Amino acid sequence: MEQQHTRAVRRLPGRLTAPDPGWTTTADVVVIGSGIAGLTAALRLRDALPPGGEKILVVTKDVLAAGSTQWAQGGIAAALGPGDTPEQHELDTLVAGAGACDLDAVRVLVREGPDAVRELIALGTNFDHSADGELSLTREGGHHRDRIAHAGGDATGAEIQRALIAAVEAAPEIEVIQHALAVDLLLAEDGGVAGVTLHVIGVGVRDGVGAVRCRAVVLASGGLGQVFSQTTNPAVSTGDGMALALRAGATLRDLEFVQFHPTVMYLGPDSRGQQPLISEAVRGEGAFLVDFEGNRFMQGVHELADLAPRDVVAKAIMRRMIETGQPHMWLDARHLGAEFWERRFPTILATARSHGVDPVTQLIPVAPACHYASGGVRTDLWGRSDVPGLYATGEVACSGVHGANRLASNSLLEGLVFSRRIAGVLPGELRPWAEPATDTRTAGLVSGAVRRDLQETMSSEVGVLRTAAGLSDALAALDKLAGVPAEAVDLESWETTNLVTISTALADAAALREETRGSHWREDFPDRDDEQFAGHFDVVMRDGATELVFVPSAATDQL
Repeated sequence: MEQQHTRAVRRLPGRLTAPDPGWTTTADVVVIGSGIAGLTAALRLRDALPPGGEKILVVTKDVLAAGSTQWAQGGIAAALGPGDTPEQHELDTLVAGAGACDLDAVRVLVREGPDAVRELIALGTNFDHSADGELSLTREGGHHRDRIAHAGGDATGAEIQRALIAAVEAAPEIEVIQHALAVDLLLAEDGGVAGVTLHVIGVGVRDGVGAVRCRAVVLASGGLGQVFSQTTNPAVSTGDGMALALRAGATLRDLEFVQFHPTVMYLGPDSRGQQPLISEAVRGEGAFLVDFEGNRFMQGVHELADLAPRDVVAKAIMRRMIETGQPHMWLDARHLGAEFWERRFPTILATARSHGVDPVTQLIPVAPACHYASGGVRTDLWGRSDVPGLYATGEVACSGVHGANRLASNSLLEGLVFSRRIAGVLPGELRPWAEPATDTRTAGLVSGAVRRDLQETMSSEVGVLRTAAGLSDALAALDKLAGVPAEAVDLESWETTNLVTISTALADAAALREETRGSHWREDFPDRDDEQFAGHFDVVMRDGATELVFVPSAATDQL
């Protein structure tokens, strides 16, 4: 079976072309990323490492608050409500994951989740409470219980980010470098971590490319949303951490499982980049989908109707769009009323109004758009990758909890839980200081000018709907784009090379998975096929040569 689902080697840059480091510093642990996963890892490591000795450095591509966490509207899921249990949360997660979840990882998530959320509250996160003082919990797609804790109505991510940043800024043991792209890992003779190269946009000593010598790296760099033309992800989400890990010898898993959020505000056919998300929590509070004739088309599609798992809703919207020839569907939340909108969803209300739609009196145009990468750097239950000294957590990682389709509001929880687990083992596993070995990987750089073509190709052929012909065309186009050399060594070319690297692996995996499962929808293979495809596609790279291998495993939603 493994040989049957193996794709031939493709060649990409084995490392990014970059100037020699112009400055050097040291840190025992480098955390790359400043969302919930990265800042939680840094804070927990601060507490776990011996005081006064080891140094922690947080590196972020923009400012501390610029990642995906601040955009999380709905909330964070955990079995905190009356009558709810981790076992019920587990079942909802496994069903949403369409058989591709790692059962042990899911059990870690749901069992450790409640205490992790309580720890966030103790840190100073101000979650919403009901009139009687209890934690206010709501419901989102795929959940059979009210278990979504939220803050500021629809500003949960921003509130969590605020609390974490305040804690980091009050921790002198944690140094922060902002406006820094992680270029590549520095590897020791044994293939383990010896450091990382950064490009810092700044002034003074740390400007341009430099090297951080370190004993461990925690990747928490987020997802790959900018692979597509329309996404809910911020501009910094260019797959840098995944590409860096792949070039260093780590395995990437489940890249084909990209979740397209069903209700992203439709801004017109020419809109590109980050698009406004209409949280699933709006449907959790009673909003519903309708077509242009006013029909509630989700009724009869799934037992949870408008609150079905995201892949089910996204597919239903796309089917109705194709059937009717319309570019979007509608979300009707008018009956919620002005007072409710202003109290529960003030951010979404203001955003919609800024685009000329008042949800209090008007239908909201919605269509699916890229939202979340369920796959990423393959890790064990403690966040370890294949590369000694390299850990991964949050969206950049594939811990196994999401499977083929992430359950709503499990993303913040995953970053929180697995960052805590990394901090539990990393101090006892710190590698000795090692000299970087001579880097024999072949350097290369793709022109930043091809980014738009890449995004258009991925959106049209590797988006919500996929076919063998479209994926073949996409791979041919990506191979051609990968051959366009950069005229300058700059941020645009580094990011674009990372996007080409991840896009190629994603499209390869999507072409090999000849079935429909979770967020992976093959029009030419509309059914799920556990006999042939219960398992995972892993991609590895050796000096720019990538290869995909299928690893069988039992479907976990039928155990």
